[in-house]
Amino acid sequence: MKFPLLQNDGIGQAVLAVLAILTVLVPLFNLALPDGSPLHFSTYTVSLLGKYLTYALLALAMDLVWGYCGILSLGHGAFFALGGYAMGMHLMRQIGERGVYGNPLLPDFMVFLNWKELPWYWQGFDQFWFAALMMVLAPGLLAFVFGGLAFRSRVTGVYLSIITQALTYAFMLAFFRNEMGFGGNNGLTDFKDILGFNLQADGTRAALFAASGLSLILAYLASRYIVNSKLGRVVTAIRDQEARVRFLGYRVEMFKLWVFVFSAVLAGLAGALYVPQVGIINPSEFSPLNSLEIVVWVAVGGRGTLYGAVIGAILVNYAKTVFTAALPEIWLFVLGAIFVLVTLLLPDGLTGLWRRWEEQAA
Repeated sequence: MKFPLLQNDGIGQAVLAVLAILTVLVPLFNLALPDGSPLHFSTYTVSLLGKYLTYALLALAMDLVWGYCGILSLGHGAFFALGGYAMGMHLMRQIGERGVYGNPLLPDFMVFLNWKELPWYWQGFDQFWFAALMMVLAPGLLAFVFGGLAFRSRVTGVYLSIITQALTYAFMLAFFRNEMGFGGNNGLTDFKDILGFNLQADGTRAALFAASGLSLILAYLASRYIVNSKLGRVVTAIRDQEARVRFLGYRVEMFKLWVFVFSAVLAGLAGALYVPQVGIINPSEFSPLNSLEIVVWVAVGGRGTLYGAVIGAILVNYAKTVFTAALPEIWLFVLGAIFVLVTLLLPDGLTGLWRRWEEQAA
């Protein structure tokens, strides 16, 4: 497989340009143009597109570990959900006077369950800086501990994929329990404000979209810098010939761990940006099926390209929006068919097909 970013491929530059333009124009057209204008983006559309951008950021994180490091993680949904819960906990603390037991005020679901005081692990989430730190620290720390144990034990291939899937499934079961203090089956919802701004206001929705677009662009640039660096070349070599790289004296597990943790941090950031735009976070985000969908996004776009992951995430989720609205009962069959067809006919994804067309035309 070729890696266009290592060759300064123009497709990546085009994707970056489109993202930059959308990050500026979509909020501008939403706020500045009247509803009847053909270029006006409704607030619903802005939120929907913002959700797509967070999914693209999540797919980018997956491509970094799968496409370049060869780690097929089926548990990246756990990192995404942890970042989302950190944001959700902060937003719950901003709702206002809901509890009846004095300070610190309890979230409404804790009042309903007759909790008497705020759990210790909820302390500090009334401050945005602390919540922002937890949005990246929680998934990063989990990836560091889990990855450190797995890579040091030289768990690879399908075995690593299975235990990452078991990890996110274990988190899903734990967060479903009411006594965990995260809202149980219903999760965290009914958010009101973020940083003092009404979450339902058009300006807030536009700002969240812009923040998602900017985060995706910066994450893309950082990931491209990594894969073009010496670190990226070593990681790619580990993917192709791990034993040979180890024999050359490199500490393979440290390189894999570094990329795995960075990818988890990106996934956590994606989850944090996702929650205020959709208005809810619950244990279903830990579902192994969600992690499998991330793999499909990257496969459809083309792994090992970064921009392919972005394209695949946006296209597949747009298709999901269309099919779940028109024919919701067949979406999972469509998703499975897409993955099978891409695996058999387009192993390099849509971006690989485009590159082949370019080569034939030249």
